[in-house]
Amino acid sequence: MTPLHNYGVQLMSVGFLAGGTKPVIWRGPLIGKMIKQFLTQVDWGSLDYLIVDLPPGTGDAQLTLCQSVALTGGVIVSTPQDVALEDALRGMEMFRTVQVPILGLIENMSYFLCPHCHERTDIFDHGGTQKAAEKHHVPFLGELPLDLKIRRGGDEGVPIVVAEPNSEYAAIFRTMCERLMVNISTNPAAQRARALLIE
Repeated sequence: MTPLHNYGVQLMSVGFLAGGTKPVIWRGPLIGKMIKQFLTQVDWGSLDYLIVDLPPGTGDAQLTLCQSVALTGGVIVSTPQDVALEDALRGMEMFRTVQVPILGLIENMSYFLCPHCHERTDIFDHGGTQKAAEKHHVPFLGELPLDLKIRRGGDEGVPIVVAEPNSEYAAIFRTMCERLMVNISTNPAAQRARALLIE
């Protein structure tokens, strides 16, 4: 399978295979087969990083991925609400149980900055993910705001780092990526996993 390619990034998604609004109603074995196909039957070429965006939780997708390849590490993304954070932390503990290093936590929809008056509003509360990172001794990579430009860029396929590379929000993404790369290069367990992948 040939992935889509834009802005130097390659992408493959189950959504491309389903087509339109057709639901993907698969049991565990089919999910596992799809993940293995994406790992082994996509023409990725030469990659710097392969990032797998997983659904929340601790289901078949996560377990199949952990059992199929030596992972460099996991990044946990959560919104600030307690319920969402609890689910994210379950995912973190699952990765730890199968000995996948946690490279960091990200707080998404952390706050809203009014484009007119520039007043900050913590719609979904704020700071819970950073506190959880400190409590569980994992790196905190940063917080992303709830913002119209970021949402629009995702919908239109022009990410904020491309549409407005000098903006404050683009800088947030770059900073998080830089922190993540540092964590990959300095985490001994992640380095062992990278060695296994190279072998």
